[in-house]
Amino acid sequence: MSKVSVHYDKVADDYDNHYDASNGRDYYSHICDGVISALPKDGKLLDIGCGTGLFMQRYLKTGREAIGIDISQGMIRRAKTRKVSDVALGTAEVLPFRNESFDAVSSLLAFSYFQHPESMLEESFRVLKPGGSLSICTLGRNIFTSMVPAAYRIGEKLNVKRVGMAYFSEHYYKEEEIKKLLEDVGFVDTNVFRRSFAHVDLRPSVYYLSKKMEPFIESRMPYLAFNLCASGRKPEKKE
Repeated sequence: MSKVSVHYDKVADDYDNHYDASNGRDYYSHICDGVISALPKDGKLLDIGCGTGLFMQRYLKTGREAIGIDISQGMIRRAKTRKVSDVALGTAEVLPFRNESFDAVSSLLAFSYFQHPESMLEESFRVLKPGGSLSICTLGRNIFTSMVPAAYRIGEKLNVKRVGMAYFSEHYYKEEEIKKLLEDVGFVDTNVFRRSFAHVDLRPSVYYLSKKMEPFIESRMPYLAFNLCASGRKPEKKE
C-alpha cells in the first residue's frame, strides 16, 4: 500500500468534517465551481481521486452519471454510503475503463500526489470521448505553498491526525508547467487559472478576512492564490 492510501484510510471518517462543514464546505465549494465551469453538463463523468464522493454528488446536480476511482479503501467505503453512482478502488495511472468511455474527467486536490502525472493525463485522454473535457484542481506553487512541505513534515513527526497532514513528496505546479503537461498529451483549448486565497486550514477569523480579500486576489494578484484549476479538451475526430 502507498503512503497516500494508508493516510487517507486513517482519515476517511474525518474527511467530510474537513471539507463538508463550516469553512471547509465554503472552501471546497469554491474549488468545485472552478472545476465544474470547464465540464459539460448532462455528461458521464469519471472523478479521479474521488475521495468520499463530495464532488461527484455536486456534479450530479447537472450531470447524467458519475463514476469515481480512488486508491484508498477507507475513502471508497465512505463514498459508497453517499450513494453517488459507482465508485471503485484503483489508480489514476492505469484506469480500468475502455477507450472513449466518458464525456468528462475531473480530479480535485489529488494531482499533486501523482508520481507519474503524464500517465494520469494519458489515461484520462484515452478514456475521454472525442470532444470530452478534463478539469482538475491542485495546489499551485507560490510563496505560501513553498512552506507546506516543511509544515507537513512537522505534523507527521508529531503524529497529527488531520486530512492531508503528512509528507507525500507532492509536486506543486506552476501555470506554464501544468499547461504544457496537458498540451503534450494532446489536449487543446487548455486553460489554467489560480483559485482560492481563503484556505480551509486557516483559523476562522483569518479565513473570514481572507475570504473577503479573495475576489481581489484572484483577479488582481492571482499569484497569491493557493490552487490551480486546469482544463483541456480532447479534439474531435477528423472526418
